[in-house]
Amino acid sequence: MQKRIYLIILTVFALSASAHAGEKGGKEPVDVKGIVFGHIGDAYEWHIMDVGETSIHIPLPVIVYSRTTGWHTFMSSAFEKNEGVYEGLYIAPEGSRHEGKIVECNAAGEETRPLDLSVTKVTFSIWINSAILIAIILSVARWYKKRPQEADSPGGFVGLMEMLIMNINDDVIKGGVGPNYRKFAPYLLSVFFFILINNFMGLIPFFPGGANVTGNIAVTLVLSVCSFIAINLFASREYWKEIFWPDVPVWLKLPVPMMPFIEFFGVFIKPFALMVRLFANMLSGHMAILVLTCLIFIASDMGPVLFGSLTITSVAFGIFTNALEVLVAFVQAYVFTMLSAVFIGLAQPHRKPEVKK
Repeated sequence: MQKRIYLIILTVFALSASAHAGEKGGKEPVDVKGIVFGHIGDAYEWHIMDVGETSIHIPLPVIVYSRTTGWHTFMSSAFEKNEGVYEGLYIAPEGSRHEGKIVECNAAGEETRPLDLSVTKVTFSIWINSAILIAIILSVARWYKKRPQEADSPGGFVGLMEMLIMNINDDVIKGGVGPNYRKFAPYLLSVFFFILINNFMGLIPFFPGGANVTGNIAVTLVLSVCSFIAINLFASREYWKEIFWPDVPVWLKLPVPMMPFIEFFGVFIKPFALMVRLFANMLSGHMAILVLTCLIFIASDMGPVLFGSLTITSVAFGIFTNALEVLVAFVQAYVFTMLSAVFIGLAQPHRKPEVKK
């Protein structure tokens, strides 16, 4: 909560300083909002850098289906080459209901969204990061395959991976799920390393890093749905009994099923909390780093004293925030996996300990 309040204050200060610098210097102010939301948002191309007035970017495939004109498949660079409109499709401008999304106009002149299956920046980044993750896991597996079980413990990167896997498996998954942990270990380990690699890649400021994958609520939604399925699809009878007929006084269940309603609502609250926690923490971290960086350019027209002091402060806080985000990247992957394991464990049958006579 404190982090989000700090981010709001910092963003407001940056926007006001940007406008003040533009008025004082007679130049167009730095577009802090455009820079920040342009980075954390999704796009139909991957912008890498600007060299002078030349924009270097990677166009991505656009795949949409319109009810009136059928399928359209082309590269996103076609919009730029055709003044923003191609085959009746265009990207909705700022302030539009579908801002930043591909739309078309119907017979009444209203903007409508076709079925959009395009490869966006976030999608492309997921492919890259998943390929990196698969390469890492296969290289570690190959190392173990080539050596006998009696060999010495690995060192270096393989030793680091072994430490992470054993720590998550033994301390988080086994402790959270319980005796039936082996069934869920592959999923939970995959979730942990998927979130971790995407978090780390998002902190790299240049291609192929920098994409805000885990700060995209659609990605965290899919992850939370997967945990929701793992929790409820393999749940025990006791778990469902405690939801629809909990062990509470009858007057809390009949005639008004107050407690069953609360318990059933909690089934959806758990994955919702997983989704929002990961999304909010990673999004706020990206925004804080970007705003701190923008302060340097905002202060360039404020005089040498203010410019120098703000630059030093921004760089110092930027380095600190980046270092903090490295820790947050690991912590959020750990917390998502731990909570998923705990929720799965609560839905599993537990044997009562035998009483010694």
